[in-house]
Amino acid sequence: MPTTVELALLVFVLGCALGAAVLRDVLASVIAFAAYSLGVSIIWIVLQAPDVGLTEAAVGAGVMTILLLLALANTSRPSEERRFESISLRTAIVVVVFVAVMASTIPALPAIGGPDNPVVDGEVSQYYLDNAYDQTEVHNAVTAVLAGYRGLDTLGEAVVVFVAGVATLSVLRREDFA
Repeated sequence: MPTTVELALLVFVLGCALGAAVLRDVLASVIAFAAYSLGVSIIWIVLQAPDVGLTEAAVGAGVMTILLLLALANTSRPSEERRFESISLRTAIVVVVFVAVMASTIPALPAIGGPDNPVVDGEVSQYYLDNAYDQTEVHNAVTAVLAGYRGLDTLGEAVVVFVAGVATLSVLRREDFA
């Protein structure tokens, strides 16, 4: 059963996603998207994936928000009275069915921190703890897993963060804020 914090995070992320999708005010939509991305990064932390959470926070909540706000600053905002986009009934039905199907898989997931959770007490974790130093010659087991066993994945995440940072700096360098 999900905890109160997990349910609150889920409601927050779903609310932000819905807000980003249906708000007509582009600035409000960008802010809702940034909040959504920050909520997803917190979910990754709760799911014990801090590397993915850090990448989501840096790229999704950080870099993308800056780029979207810069794009918004260079465009004009039309004045309209409607605050929300209209949603077709067919689209709403498809989304609700998809969310229901995805939600039906949640009971099959192991509980986070549960006694039979393979992440905490599994053979894979024990294998890394027993063999990390001998196979990688790195004293820290977390560093051994990130750099040795998952080196290409970690390199890919580092490249994504680096490219996002370079793109942001290049856009900021060309901006005239006068």
